Amino acid sequence: MIEGLYFITPGGTDAQVVASTEAALHGGARVIQYRDKERGAAAQAALGRRIGALCRAAGAIFLVNDSAVLARDCQADGVHLGQGDGSVAAARALLGTEKLIGISTRTVDQARRAAADGADYIGLGAIFPTGSKSDAELVGVERLRQVRQAVALPIVAIGGIGYGNAGEVIDAGADAVAVISAVAADPQPVLAARELALLFNRKRPAAACRVLTVAGSDSGGGAGIQADLKTITLLGAFGMSAITVLTAQNTRGVDGVFPAPAAFVRRQAELVLDDIGADTVKTGMLYAADIVESVAELLARYGLAAVVDPVMIAKGGAPLLREEAMAALRERLLPQTFLLTPNLPEAEALTGRGIATLEEMEAAARELHALGARHVLVKGGHRTGDATDLLLCGGTLYRLPGERVPTANTHGTGCSYAAALATLLARGEALPAAAQRAKRFIDAAIRNGVPLGSGHGPINHAAGARAVLSDEC
Repeated sequence: MIEGLYFITPGGTDAQVVASTEAALHGGARVIQYRDKERGAAAQAALGRRIGALCRAAGAIFLVNDSAVLARDCQADGVHLGQGDGSVAAARALLGTEKLIGISTRTVDQARRAAADGADYIGLGAIFPTGSKSDAELVGVERLRQVRQAVALPIVAIGGIGYGNAGEVIDAGADAVAVISAVAADPQPVLAARELALLFNRKRPAAACRVLTVAGSDSGGGAGIQADLKTITLLGAFGMSAITVLTAQNTRGVDGVFPAPAAFVRRQAELVLDDIGADTVKTGMLYAADIVESVAELLARYGLAAVVDPVMIAKGGAPLLREEAMAALRERLLPQTFLLTPNLPEAEALTGRGIATLEEMEAAARELHALGARHVLVKGGHRTGDATDLLLCGGTLYRLPGERVPTANTHGTGCSYAAALATLLARGEALPAAAQRAKRFIDAAIRNGVPLGSGHGPINHAAGARAVLSDEC
């Protein structure tokens, strides 16, 4: 079945093509199309066999562009034909009935003809303007909807698609989106592929979307692993955990900390990831440098999108991240981070600068992005005035307004906000939309906080979930 992220190989040396393919597969690409306008037949076949081996190891489909002969010589899973590259029948005669044959289309009539000719899928494009084919005829999203209604074949949307518009294309009926530069030209190609691949989770039942939280345990139940699993479950996904630290605490503060060995933290996560897998990871209290380094290594090895909440200090003032772990967080974890969610004291500690205004929050977000975090959400809850947060996503700054609620019942705010973000991303929402909904979640959870205990009472996770899920009904 042709579905999910469909990566078309770029030009370049053999090593560059192989590296781009490996990154796309590691980030979740389900189909690789080998496109080569530069090499001779023998060199194409040799490189094609290398790419095919990578696809087989990853369980992905391997297709060849234009040439059924090259597809046969590479032992590919099929061929993708342009309108001028021969007929579906001729390709079928050469490759056999078990191979996949797709064909590029631009109109409803071409799509219907492809279905009648026995194609296994169609490409449709260019959906948006594209740099790889400057003379491509634009099709647009509305025609994609028309083609979706006209044929039952899987549709690969092609042309000018990136993270900002892929969700719209999927919602219009595309089973797969084809990209080249959106992954190959990105400085973080694995995360670029992963964020695109996650968008297809919007087609899955929420309960099948998986979130792994790697964080500390809060015996009071308001924060940490306990808050994360409440949030994940209430927002409809399946939660898993790797516990980094046991804490003895209540609403008045943290009384004791007992860290798990880094090797055991890693083993908890490995067993979950190798069996159940995860769509996103949320990290919280990591405490020690060796735990931070183990988590960074896991994220790199599995190519996962992680929402990193850089937990440093408890509300009562207890340190939750050792001083020597700060360097590991900056140098090892930030470059593997999909979304970093610091509050103002955490952002100040990471950047070494004071932050009080929205302008200073923006400067901090851009500095943290430069340190390696792909996206950054700086939370404004510690600022005087309103509780506006700033999201830096793909170079675009989004303001997430919020009213300050006069309450002491805020325990678990940061943990739960990050867990909500990880859950909504796992469910296939693009980051800007996920951030807006997570903000609604946390605002409602704070506004309806529960006055339990004699210190900082917990937020109300159920109220937060109701506020977010009401717009799905």
